[in-house]
Amino acid sequence: MSRHLKGRAGAGRKRAAGEKAAADRRARVVRAIRSLPAGKVASYGAVARAAGWAGASRQVVRVLREVPGLPWHRVVGAGGAIKLPGEGGAEQRLRLRMEGVAFRGARVDMKRHEFRFR
Repeated sequence: MSRHLKGRAGAGRKRAAGEKAAADRRARVVRAIRSLPAGKVASYGAVARAAGWAGASRQVVRVLREVPGLPWHRVVGAGGAIKLPGEGGAEQRLRLRMEGVAFRGARVDMKRHEFRFR
């Protein structure tokens, strides 16, 4: 086998390992989101840190968009900000209020409702 082909075989194993690691991170994000109890919220960044993927707030958003059935409304921006525009943001506020979550102006009262991951 030529050196060129050997290098490609190694790249395939690395890619497979990278895909496995990405799937593992995604599964940890899903578990963190599913652990949020009714009446509690967490920021995108807190979910990423709880999943062992600090600094991956945007990836949390991606998982929320791609995985159906998650309690997406319990994940908010830093400081309790509702980040969804328009009807999505209105629906998020409504769902949170139905769970007893209080707001201070346009933001969730994080002192009362922020979930602390272990």
